[in-house]
Amino acid sequence: MASIFSSLITMILLLLLLGGEARDPFACDPKDTTTKNLPFCRATLPIGERVKDLIGRLTLEEKIRLLVNDAAAVPRLGMKGYEWWSEALHGVSNVGPGTKFGGPFPGATSFPQVITTAASFNASLWEAIGQVVSNEARAMYNGGMGGLTYWSPNVNIFRDPRWGRGQETPGEDPILAGRYAASYVRGLQGSDGNRLKVAASCKHFTAYDLDKWNGVDRFHFNAQVSKQDIEDTFNVPFRMCVKEGNVASVMCSYNQVNGVPTCADPKLLKSTVRGQWGLQGYIVSDCDSVGVFYAYQRYTSTPEEAAADAIKAGLDLDCGPFLAVHTENAVKKGLLNEGDVNNALVNTLTVQMRLGMFDGEPSAQPYGHLGPRDVCTPAHQELAHEAAKQGIVLLKNNGPSLPLSLRRHHTVAVIGPNSDVTTTMIGNYAGVACAYTSPLQGIGRYAKTIHEVGCANVACNDDKQFGRALDAARQADATVLVMGLDQSIEAETVDRVGLLLPGYQQQLVSKVAAASKGPTILVLMSGGPVDITFAKNDPRIKGILWAGYPGQAGGAAIADILFGTANPGGKLPMTWYPQEYLKNLAMTNMAMRASHSKGYPGRTYRFYNGPVVYSFGYGLSYTHFIHSFASAPKVLSVPVAGHHHGNSSNISNKAIRVSRARCGKLSISVQVYVKNIGSKDGTHTLLMFSIPPSGNGRWAPHKQLVAFEKVHVPAKAQKRVHINIHVCKLLSVVDRSGTRRIPLGEHILHIGDVKHSLSLQAVTLGIFKS
Repeated sequence: MASIFSSLITMILLLLLLGGEARDPFACDPKDTTTKNLPFCRATLPIGERVKDLIGRLTLEEKIRLLVNDAAAVPRLGMKGYEWWSEALHGVSNVGPGTKFGGPFPGATSFPQVITTAASFNASLWEAIGQVVSNEARAMYNGGMGGLTYWSPNVNIFRDPRWGRGQETPGEDPILAGRYAASYVRGLQGSDGNRLKVAASCKHFTAYDLDKWNGVDRFHFNAQVSKQDIEDTFNVPFRMCVKEGNVASVMCSYNQVNGVPTCADPKLLKSTVRGQWGLQGYIVSDCDSVGVFYAYQRYTSTPEEAAADAIKAGLDLDCGPFLAVHTENAVKKGLLNEGDVNNALVNTLTVQMRLGMFDGEPSAQPYGHLGPRDVCTPAHQELAHEAAKQGIVLLKNNGPSLPLSLRRHHTVAVIGPNSDVTTTMIGNYAGVACAYTSPLQGIGRYAKTIHEVGCANVACNDDKQFGRALDAARQADATVLVMGLDQSIEAETVDRVGLLLPGYQQQLVSKVAAASKGPTILVLMSGGPVDITFAKNDPRIKGILWAGYPGQAGGAAIADILFGTANPGGKLPMTWYPQEYLKNLAMTNMAMRASHSKGYPGRTYRFYNGPVVYSFGYGLSYTHFIHSFASAPKVLSVPVAGHHHGNSSNISNKAIRVSRARCGKLSISVQVYVKNIGSKDGTHTLLMFSIPPSGNGRWAPHKQLVAFEKVHVPAKAQKRVHINIHVCKLLSVVDRSGTRRIPLGEHILHIGDVKHSLSLQAVTLGIFKS
């Protein structure tokens, strides 16, 4: 009797914790006597054995209905239906049918959009955000309101500044994007290699960065990409996501790459993602991608051929109904065999078992205690606030005029179409935020405000409200203009046509600055870069902040920076180009490297060497940091296997093939002093770049990011920072054939204006047979 009473109390407490009815088991319900003792339900058996047993019990029809995101139930085996499609780009999202808000889960913590969080250059922050998001996701799953498979993060390269989805990415640098991917994925999935907290998915593989431009859309686009750019740029973040983040899934994209749809390309899926990189998980299509390459791209003659091509290429799960409709006929026509279907199910079912979905009661599992009280907690919301502060970038501070003084600036005019926004701050792929603090509300916590929008919205189609905005600026001790973009200007399916502020925004900013009694500060919300050369050069505009889309606490973070309770430390994760950069520059041209003969400027800081508004990695602080190299090697020997019969392919053109070098733990250790010579404490974002030796032709970028660290340094203090640089990964370049090589000779490591010379020299170790 005591045992029964104890179980009853436990159940009551669980129901109270979850705020209602606890989720029933997805499968292997201990109360189901027909299934609980079957091998696939025995949690003590190896997952491989359990998966094999389960697949052996399924009919072909049942298997096929498990190949799609709305996987059907298998009642005779006690399996419920499952919706694979959930999103968690920067918080649990209601994009996708797998997650819903309501009841005990009215919202979830909405962190800054990824481009803003990336500007922090803080890998530990990214992992911490992932941990919070997965806590909230598990809580919602336990309460029957969410899934466990999240198709995030987006780690595509922000190649063209017009791309509407650039806001979802960590920026333009492949190493930055890769470290973000690995860090965020580790936070989402947890630290137990065999068990998953939630399953993440890195998307969209590969060379996907165009939505709709000049009559070309993502469903019809054939990205012509060189082997060099695929290896050197586009695939880097995905490789790091798989190999370093151990992600549970990769999503293939809509576009073709060199004439082959990515979701039907065995070289990309089977050979690269699963073969070379060793993905331990499943490959999913972007939604309706299989239908797209059949119906829109006309890649196959029949839908059955499309289904067969996708599955045989390595696709395991279809977001959309296509495989459920056409796979059975593909098997009947001999285009596919049941073994191919089994191979796909091995990968998806293994992930579900790693998630504990076949382990019985969710409440008895490691994350079964999470419920409504674990969502939107004060600690989670404070992390969203902290992330926004770390991601905001100070672009200009003449005088300096910032931070604003509470003593001198009693009244602040807050002007602009983004001055009192809420949902704009969370960007796209967002859910329902716990709460919002708009810029107006945030500034209002520090000073008396006079508010005018100036424009009805960011399109700013007229100047009818300018007069009231100018009057407000004339009355106030300081003026803050909150301008920029929103999802009507840049979004999924919406690429920008230019880089200037929309409509009359520029005129509003200039006129308000001319009328303002006190200092004028410009705050920009945007995912992509904006050509604000006019404001950069206008002496009446004393300060400029870029806030990206700063999340639910964005207004509080902006105000904290403006009034100096937080010291800005963010750096731009993408180049800000002048409008002129776009002249004759097609978004469809995927080449990264410049071609002077063709008048092609090149892309990103690594290959473009022309005028910029603000450079990649730019960002100011309220204090001043200086660097010096405390210790670093001047010469490093790179061991390379000896060659056979005079074959010199290992060392040629003063470079070593990475595949022939003894990479292992081949790295250099660098010690850097960071000194704060200013009067304020600050957290410094240290960026270290490498300039490869000259003479590598089109192989090498102008420079490339090799390391970044966050370091808090009190005023007048100094700290020593250790940086480890893996030579094969970070000092290599890619030749025109797509081969990664380590250039020999003088590499220049530099942080700002401080440089250190490192000479790499080859040492032959012995003979091998080729």
